[in-house]
Amino acid sequence: MAKAKPEVGKACAQAESEAGDPELPTIDELYLTYLASYCDMLVVERNASQHTVRNYRLDLLDYGRWAARASVNPLCATRRDMRSYLGDLDYAQYSRRTVNRRLSSVRSFFRWLVAEGLVESNPADVVSAPKLARSLPRTIPPADMARLLSVWRGSDKPADMRNRAILEFLYACGARISETSGLLLENVDFDAGQVRVFGKGSKERIVPLHEIAIASMRDYLFNARPALLAGKESPYFFVSTRGNQMSPDALRKMFKQSLLAAGLDQTLSPHDMRHTFATDLVEGGADLRSVQEMLGHSSLSTTQIYTHVSVSHLKEEHRRTLPRG
Repeated sequence: MAKAKPEVGKACAQAESEAGDPELPTIDELYLTYLASYCDMLVVERNASQHTVRNYRLDLLDYGRWAARASVNPLCATRRDMRSYLGDLDYAQYSRRTVNRRLSSVRSFFRWLVAEGLVESNPADVVSAPKLARSLPRTIPPADMARLLSVWRGSDKPADMRNRAILEFLYACGARISETSGLLLENVDFDAGQVRVFGKGSKERIVPLHEIAIASMRDYLFNARPALLAGKESPYFFVSTRGNQMSPDALRKMFKQSLLAAGLDQTLSPHDMRHTFATDLVEGGADLRSVQEMLGHSSLSTTQIYTHVSVSHLKEEHRRTLPRG
C-alpha cells in the first residue's frame, strides 16, 4: 500500500522558486512536493553537500520541465517516455556526460519514490545511458603548480596568508573543496603532521601533510586567522574575511583569483589539484591502496585511472625526448 503524501520539506520553497519562471512550463505540483522531500532526505539521511543537492534539484527540475512540455506526468513516465527524454537531450546537443548525469539523477529519484511507496516502478532503471569515451583526469604541470603555490607567498595580509595555506593544503592532501570547507580546527594535528578529513557520506580518513603545507597552515592559524575572526569564534579551520566558514563557492572563487594572478589557464579547477596530487603520488612510486586511502575512494578501480595518467605522461616524455620518438 502506498505511503501517504510526505510533508513539504524545507527544500520545497527553493524548488518552487526555481520552477516558477513564467517563461518556463509549469511543473506538476505533486512532483515538486516529492522533489522537495527527496532533497531534504539527501541532506538529513545521506548527509549530501549543498552542492550535490543543488545539482540533483536542477537535474530533476529539468526533467520536470521536459515532462510538462511533452504533456507527460513526470511521476507516471514510461520507459518509452524516458527514452524520448534522453532523445530530446541528445537532439539539444547536450554532452554525453550531461545526459548520463541527468539520467542518473532521475533514476536515483525514482528509486527513492519506489522505496517510499509513492510510485510503483522506476522507468529509468532499464534505460541505457550513452557510453562515454574514457578520458584521463586533468593534471597541472609541475612548473604551473609551482607558480600557483607561490602566488600569495611573501604577503603578510591575513587573506593572502589564508589563501596560500588553502592552496598548500589542497595540493598536500588531495582534499575535495567540500572537505576543505568543512575542515575543523580539532581535526588538524600539526605535531603528528596529519589531518582528519570527512569525505562523501561522512567517511573519515586521515591524510598526512608535508612540512611546507604545515608551515603555511601554521603561519595562517596563528598570524592571520585571529585577524580574520576579529574576536569571533569558529570551529572551522579556514575562515572568510568576515570570520565565517569558507564556503565551497568562496573557495572556488579564491582559486580562480589565484589562477589569474599566476597567469594560468582559467579553466583549471580545484579538483585538478586533487588529480595532480594523486598522479604525483603514483609517479613517485606510491602503491594504489595507499593512494586510494588518501583520496577516500570506496573502490580501487576509481583510483586505477591515475596509473593510466602516469603511463600517458611517460609516453609523452618518451616521445618528446627520444630522438626517434
